[in-house]
Amino acid sequence: MSLAALVLVVCAAGLHAGWNALAKRGGDQIVFLWCATIASTVAVTPLGIWTLAQEGFPRAALPFVAATIVVHVLYFFALGRAYASGAYSLVYPVARGLGVALVPVLALFLFDERLSPVGTLGVALVVAGIAALHLLPRPAGAPRLGHGLLWPILTGFTIAGYSLVDKAGVARINPVPYIMLMESGCALLGLPLLLVRPAAVRRELSGWRWIVLAGVMSTLAYTLVLFAFRMSKTGYVVAARELSIVLSALIGSLWLREGSLAPRLAGAAIVLAGVVCIAVAR
Repeated sequence: MSLAALVLVVCAAGLHAGWNALAKRGGDQIVFLWCATIASTVAVTPLGIWTLAQEGFPRAALPFVAATIVVHVLYFFALGRAYASGAYSLVYPVARGLGVALVPVLALFLFDERLSPVGTLGVALVVAGIAALHLLPRPAGAPRLGHGLLWPILTGFTIAGYSLVDKAGVARINPVPYIMLMESGCALLGLPLLLVRPAAVRRELSGWRWIVLAGVMSTLAYTLVLFAFRMSKTGYVVAARELSIVLSALIGSLWLREGSLAPRLAGAAIVLAGVVCIAVAR
């Protein structure tokens, strides 16, 4: 994995962990995520339109744009339900970890991308570190194994799905208009929330500064990942971005008060070791 791709993914990891923590703090997580998607659309549209005017829209990208909109709508819904029913320190590692475990396997069959031995070790360490974090004592009221993990698991599947779709999509169109079209499509499909949850929409919009911050962080984080997809293998990018697990351990413990810090950092160190392996792999 090149140094440039690694820098992009590390920055994306920090932004990703941050906006997810903001979403967890929302009163209605699904509505918060939809409002943040609108903010993301507003933020990225000027540059996206300018890029389309310069480069045009290749028809070959259309199926991937449509597919990523559908998968991202499912992702935001599943993520919102997961945060509504579980602790950030449980939901985030399970969802992100499952995405790491699935993507390299699927990429092998879809893109014929074969991880090097060091890269394979790195992916294994990332997954092991996430498993260690999952085994830590959880705060009172957090879901245990069983139905409480349904939404985080479904979120993980959607992460694997959009990662593979987007890897193919950004090979056909510039990442900036690609993410603009994805965000605007998700925002449009979420409009029924105005009818079914009008009170929740008004409550979330009262904290519009947090929504705007989360939206900008989300857009920037995913744009960086899309550019990294152009520079490195899917498995490496998706695994390296799980450095956000390290940051989620800090956020969950220090900001959200979900448990002691030391054991979470121990598990996070395993993840970091995996990221190092992935970074040095060729």
